[in-house]
Amino acid sequence: MKIKLLEPIGVPAETIEEYARKLTEMGHEFEWFDTVATDPKELAVRSAGSDIVMIANHPYPESVILSDQDLKMISVAFTGIDHVAAEACREKGIMICNAAGYSNQTVAELVIGMAVSGLRNIRKADIQLRKGGTSAGIGGREICGRTVGIIGLGRIGLMTAKLFLAFGARVIAYGRSRSEEAEKMGITYCSLEEVLAESDIVSLHLPLNGETRGFLNADCIALMKRDAVFINCARGPIVDNQALADALNEGRLGYACIDVYDMEPPLPEDYPLLSAKNTLLTPHQAFISEESMLRRAEIVFENVFAWLEGKPQNVCKI
Repeated sequence: MKIKLLEPIGVPAETIEEYARKLTEMGHEFEWFDTVATDPKELAVRSAGSDIVMIANHPYPESVILSDQDLKMISVAFTGIDHVAAEACREKGIMICNAAGYSNQTVAELVIGMAVSGLRNIRKADIQLRKGGTSAGIGGREICGRTVGIIGLGRIGLMTAKLFLAFGARVIAYGRSRSEEAEKMGITYCSLEEVLAESDIVSLHLPLNGETRGFLNADCIALMKRDAVFINCARGPIVDNQALADALNEGRLGYACIDVYDMEPPLPEDYPLLSAKNTLLTPHQAFISEESMLRRAEIVFENVFAWLEGKPQNVCKI
């Protein structure tokens, strides 16, 4: 089998080489690239002749998938697969396996950090101090005793809920299916409208698909408390970000902490959230930590080993 890693996955070269040795010892060919390619023609050249390709979070379009006649499996070093042309994979019988679970802790911890920053005015305090100011007017509020609404109680949403519970928050949630573990933890399931209206902190954890694109629209945003903190470390297109910016600028929402957007950073200068009031913006980094990158590499290579052994794991429904 010809196996290719088409882009970096955030770990040292020594880590990749260790996995590469295992594959070559099994009699397979392995090639890897240490730069990102976003041009479909370049991706097609890199992919050519591969039985298995490994990618991270950059688009892997239909034209590239159709150009590789040998492709049988894609191991995605990411949780979401919305950047992969799934329809083309379905037509060609190509299996997609993801790295589900690698970033649960990492994303959840950033959400907590954002919540603390939003409630305690940490960004404002930093700016104020650098301008010669004091702590006047920036004391903020505690997480303890507040109501946190989790929209989407999958693995990351559940981990985030656990951390908020440890802070002494009351957690309510909206999701299509109910988790016995969540109910044992004391999480209350509510309607979307109830979660939005009752929560002091709203954290979004839905996957991006046809049903969730534009899910949190202007009407939903209008239901949130005027002093609520909204956090999105899931996917940018799930939210109407223009409506979110409008709510912030008009004082209809307290604060927004955003890690994901309608496109990957760098963002255009006129992107609405860049000039919106009361925001903490990060460049799609929620999934990145030393620990999560090592977990991701392990999972994405183990997906390949499992497929080669005829026991595929982390198979995505497409």
